[in-house]
Amino acid sequence: MDTNSDTNTESSTMYTHPELLLVADTVAREKGIDREEVLEAMEQAIQKAGRSKYGHEHDIRAEIDRKSGEIKLARYIEVAEEIENEITQITLDAAKGRKDDAIIGEFLVDPLPPIDFGRIAAQTAKQVIVQKVREAERKRQFAEFKDRIGEVVNGMVKRVEFGNVIVDLGGRAEGIIRRDECIPREHFNNGDRVRSYIYDVREEQRGPQIFLSRSHPQFMAKLFTQEVPEIYDGIIEIKSVARDPGSRAKIAVISSDSSIDPVGACVGMRGSRVQAVVAELQGEKIDIISWSDEPATFIVNGLAPAEVTKVVLDEEQNRIEVVVPDEQLSLAIGRRGQNVRLASQLTGWDIDILTEAEESDRRVEEFRVRSQLFIDCLDVDEVIAQLLVTEGFSTIEEVAFVPVEELSAIEGFDDDVANELRERGRQYLEQHEAELTETRKAAGVSDEVAGVDGLAPEMVVALGENEIKSLDDLADLASDELREIVGESNLSEDAANEIIMAARAHWFADEDAAKAEAEAETPAEEAPTEEAAVEGAPAEEEKSDA
Repeated sequence: MDTNSDTNTESSTMYTHPELLLVADTVAREKGIDREEVLEAMEQAIQKAGRSKYGHEHDIRAEIDRKSGEIKLARYIEVAEEIENEITQITLDAAKGRKDDAIIGEFLVDPLPPIDFGRIAAQTAKQVIVQKVREAERKRQFAEFKDRIGEVVNGMVKRVEFGNVIVDLGGRAEGIIRRDECIPREHFNNGDRVRSYIYDVREEQRGPQIFLSRSHPQFMAKLFTQEVPEIYDGIIEIKSVARDPGSRAKIAVISSDSSIDPVGACVGMRGSRVQAVVAELQGEKIDIISWSDEPATFIVNGLAPAEVTKVVLDEEQNRIEVVVPDEQLSLAIGRRGQNVRLASQLTGWDIDILTEAEESDRRVEEFRVRSQLFIDCLDVDEVIAQLLVTEGFSTIEEVAFVPVEELSAIEGFDDDVANELRERGRQYLEQHEAELTETRKAAGVSDEVAGVDGLAPEMVVALGENEIKSLDDLADLASDELREIVGESNLSEDAANEIIMAARAHWFADEDAAKAEAEAETPAEEAPTEEAAVEGAPAEEEKSDA
């Protein structure tokens, strides 16, 4: 190689290989990738072969002319201020000996003679091209499918590996249906046609992975979209779906057109539409129900085919109690709890199912417990206690602080009775609170904990019994731990979080105070020493004498 050749011109030795462009066009067309990516792969292959011939330590670059197919091969030497590599770098003074206007950061180009590709060099070049083309193909595949998440695709089973189904999606793309994403008891053979749902596309080391599913709830929703024109057109909307793959499913639909029955449209003439979906899902039974923005109505619909006689909503706990006839209990629960579980998934509510007999027994027990509470705490007879419960009173606080008019309006009560009941209620609460305060102090719970908003006296005592005695102890708790101590039914998760944050408030206050104190402190100016003061005294005297 002639390192003293004139490098002032940008020309380097050229070799015409128009067939390279034909090969690039053919590969790009067959693989479905960009022609430029194929030519870049070829340049890297020629570049690698050049380094194998002239030395891997050299910065050798290849370039293929995009129009003529001519190949340029050259060595590049960087003009550097400090030399770190004597082979690939040159000082500015040395560079100016070869090129008068050379500057730092510029590259001097030494053209190289043609490469005679031997068997090994040709094999290496081929491997580079194949690898780069494969990488480009993977990028294209990922770019194509990353925006198709949520689509239903058709493919052909390529192979089955340990229960995982590899699906040929066409265009050299493959997807995988993992064993847990297949419908139970479903079996595939090589060459079978399969329809599935794209639920994720991830770029991994071995290339983009397209994850397919036949058990995903949205797979059934997409099948209905394909079978029911009204859903495709947006007239009918699928609000929610719940599936027990291969066994049973529920789907809630609503129509924006009052003249179109959403359930009937999904069922189709003689069940043709729903049966097409059932056949695709290997006989999975599907309940199609009407969606409602009223939770109680929606939940009653979701428990179909069971009949419901009564519902009791607890919106704070997002829980609902459903009462069904005794003979409907097994139907409402379903086989292994399947019906109530699917209804819960569909509606987003926790559902408790009671029979009419169980609900009646519970109401009787609640009536007895509340009546006994009033008898014990208010020192009244059974008749008055039962009257209070019948009128809806459930706690002593309600009796103690209710307006007199409401109590006196109860049949058999007058103002005197009402005032007496209120007075007894307040006396009991004061006495009970005093007892809890004594218990709390005996347990060593601090006044700061007792003063936290949202903590009832009974809760404070429960904290003391669990060794939660200071604000720091309370602040260290998690919300679920606090609820477990005081009783989950007595405290919601949001309320528990508010109590814990209130207990932690002093932490933040201390941090802010320390920060403010640190910012306020500035280096004090040094006071004059006693010696300096003494030395300054005569000077003052001299000045005064003068």
